[in-house]
Amino acid sequence: MSLLARLAPHLPYVRRFARALTGDQATGDHYVRVALEALAAGERQLPADMTPRVALYHIFHAIWSSSGAQLEDHEGVSGNAAEDNASRRLLKISPASRQAFLLTSLEGFTPSETAQILDIDISAVERLVGQAQTDIDAELATDVLIIEDEAIIAADIESLVRELGHRVTGTAATHTEAVEAVRQKRPGLVLADIQLADGSSGIDAVKEILQSLDVPVIFITAFPERLLTGERPEPTFLITKPFQPETVKAAISQALFFHPSQRG
Repeated sequence: MSLLARLAPHLPYVRRFARALTGDQATGDHYVRVALEALAAGERQLPADMTPRVALYHIFHAIWSSSGAQLEDHEGVSGNAAEDNASRRLLKISPASRQAFLLTSLEGFTPSETAQILDIDISAVERLVGQAQTDIDAELATDVLIIEDEAIIAADIESLVRELGHRVTGTAATHTEAVEAVRQKRPGLVLADIQLADGSSGIDAVKEILQSLDVPVIFITAFPERLLTGERPEPTFLITKPFQPETVKAAISQALFFHPSQRG
């Protein structure tokens, strides 16, 4: 299989990554093109111990880093307000943390794959992602509504939310309480269970809330199969109980950062 055929399926995604990393589509495309030209000329080789996708991002990272490109980042204008706001927020994060955050959150690489791409160890990846999350949470601190009928779990989630610098405006155990809580105080983020105390549905509560409020939602549930049916749009952020605290923290950072309603 030719080099182009091996890399073609991954090019749209590395272009997306490059645009988010640099804050400008033309600049991002330039570095993707330089990376491809280096590969075509034999100046760079795809590492044999990596998958083609990981290897392509690795080569892009090497080109971008060695050229001093991280010193040239600038705010491009895409014409899409949400994308432009996300770009401005990204450029406030240090280049190394920005790469690790984008590779794991936007591109879906595992920490191990991200370590290969950046040529660092996994612990370094985790530190960089953690720093990015700290920067993002400080930038996007917001009011949070927790919809959860188990008091101990609700308290655990509230503690995690407060650790990230957000404010908990209320905890609701039923559909009715959740809707009333939103009437009292509009949240910037909703964390919701599916099965609530009185037999009501967290899914229905979220649907009603979203009719009047554009807000990111993270479902935290022991019944993920009720949302992953393929019969309706599935949630972007779904965490299965029992959850890991770091998983919840990462989901909160990503949900706030990438949601279109967030303004830079």
